[in-house]
Amino acid sequence: MSSSNSPYVFDEFFTSGLEESISPFLEKKSRKWAHNLSLKSSLTAVFFLLCAYITSHFMIDLSYFFLLFVYFLAGTPALLRTFEDIKNLEINIDVLMTMAAFLSFMIGSQMEGGLLLVLFAFSGAMEESVAKKAKGALISLNHISPTIGMVIEKDGTLFQKSVREINVGTHLLVRAGEIVPLDGKVVDGSSFVNLVHLTGESVPVSKTEGDEVQAGSRNLDGTLTVKVTKTSAESTLSKIIKLINEAQAMKPKLQRFLDKFGKRYAVAVISLFFLFALTLPWIFSIPYFGIEGSIYRALTFLIAASPCALIIATPTAYLSAINACARKGILLKGGVTLDAFADCHAIAFDKTGTLTTGKLTCIGVEPIGTPDYSIEEALSVASALERHVTHPMAEAICQFADQKKISPAAIEDFQSIAGFGLKGKVTLQGKTIEVKIGNEAFISPDKPLNKKGSMISFLQMETSLFDFRFEDTLREGVKEVIDTLKKKGLEVAMLTGDHEESAQIVSKELQIDKTYADLRPENKLDIISKLSKEKHLAMVGDGINDAPALTRASVGISMGKIGSATAIDASDIVLLQDDITLISWLHKKAKKTMGIVRENLTLALGVIFLATTPALLGFIPLWLAVVLHEGGTVLVGLNSLRLLRK
Repeated sequence: MSSSNSPYVFDEFFTSGLEESISPFLEKKSRKWAHNLSLKSSLTAVFFLLCAYITSHFMIDLSYFFLLFVYFLAGTPALLRTFEDIKNLEINIDVLMTMAAFLSFMIGSQMEGGLLLVLFAFSGAMEESVAKKAKGALISLNHISPTIGMVIEKDGTLFQKSVREINVGTHLLVRAGEIVPLDGKVVDGSSFVNLVHLTGESVPVSKTEGDEVQAGSRNLDGTLTVKVTKTSAESTLSKIIKLINEAQAMKPKLQRFLDKFGKRYAVAVISLFFLFALTLPWIFSIPYFGIEGSIYRALTFLIAASPCALIIATPTAYLSAINACARKGILLKGGVTLDAFADCHAIAFDKTGTLTTGKLTCIGVEPIGTPDYSIEEALSVASALERHVTHPMAEAICQFADQKKISPAAIEDFQSIAGFGLKGKVTLQGKTIEVKIGNEAFISPDKPLNKKGSMISFLQMETSLFDFRFEDTLREGVKEVIDTLKKKGLEVAMLTGDHEESAQIVSKELQIDKTYADLRPENKLDIISKLSKEKHLAMVGDGINDAPALTRASVGISMGKIGSATAIDASDIVLLQDDITLISWLHKKAKKTMGIVRENLTLALGVIFLATTPALLGFIPLWLAVVLHEGGTVLVGLNSLRLLRK
């Protein structure tokens, strides 16, 4: 089967849930044998290499017989890749290693050439294993991504259908233990669902009629009927998988440099090999052939100088970090985001819903002066206005009115003035009056009303004024997060639309460095633009109301918006859990990633510098250069895996 057909076969059968039968190369038995094929072939080659070494000491030397198997098993994949690289006019590590191995054979160092191929194949298998572990979160998401859904027809009949063919509005049956195949709304049934694969949070969430459920959620007990609200391509799970894929493909600046450098470096190493092979006899008066010859020394140099470890030093580290974050419910737009966050010197938090829970409670209504209307009438008017919007204060007022069993008044000519408040007309006491509710700047721009520093919304009914007081609670763990970030040298700022005195209460409790209050959305954008010019700045917000400011910051972080496409588009980092402690965890992970990358580069370059000169002087045999080279590669890969720890 040609490679061009492979994507079609996988797409047609594996993602549609159909039974595979058109290709013997894709049947279950074949896939089972092919699992970890590179590791199996390299281990088999190790066995034959040991046989070759042992039999080389026998009276009847059978080592060449066993070496044939070694070169076939370990050398064929590298040789095929080399032909492909040369065909594409590329010189890379495959070309270097294949060239070194087969030249070793030609100059009589067959055993060392075999060792080189075996260790090269084994380190390649290890790299595959490292990459697989580093991509574990994506593989896990692909495994749980359903390929079929149980469709409920209008007459009640059930049939299975590929998720790609299911349209918005279709009703799906999700039984206990099954994965929700597409985003939707529960129209019948109730159950607990688990979002651990999406958010990293294993606490079950109750879902009943009217609740939204995301694709990838596992139904734990009851049976749900779900009305599809997003197609397969637009589902939350698809967006998360796409974002992780893009993050893994998006290379940081250092990695892009090393990729370009690696190609030129490989050409330089081959050129130096030929130069040393030809000129060393003139410099050191040594022969061309033999273990003391120039070709042998040049080959040892070629292996010692090969950049295997250097090439994987950065990608394995970033892959591991990206997927460790994904397992915690943190989505990144590439390793470049980790670099940018690690380089930030300041971080700005939106207050409501980020530093605080955002779940306000109305704790009272008080008249200002001597009003012409009662508190009950004021509450009726306020709840009528606020039912048109979804702001936390609006929800708190409506809940407070419901608790007092006060019905909303009939509102006419309703208007919403962004950043200020709401207004309309209402009929009370036999006359129609204009009413307004909002902040102090909206109700009384010339005369200050709020002197108590608490969260207040003002209602104006003709000349009568009322204030609605609220309380909000800080998020659990937010104090520790702020302290940790400040200890790491970050300047912490807070942005809020709340009154200055109200903002200062939170600022003092959390010991915020800079506080910006009384802000409208456009003001937040201006402040973030200014701060970003002064220093690298991260901003944490909800990803929806703060989308422009998040986009303008050096690093935009949205929190707790699992189903929001706006948050994913506007942010560099999306926290799927509503957990602010992930901010300090992520900053630590970003710093550690940069540290691991530096360690990897130091190790890779150290092996090259320490081994190349002794190789030319004949102090290091070919086999030792092979061990140092491949050992360094494996160590770099294993060091990167440390980033997978939570």
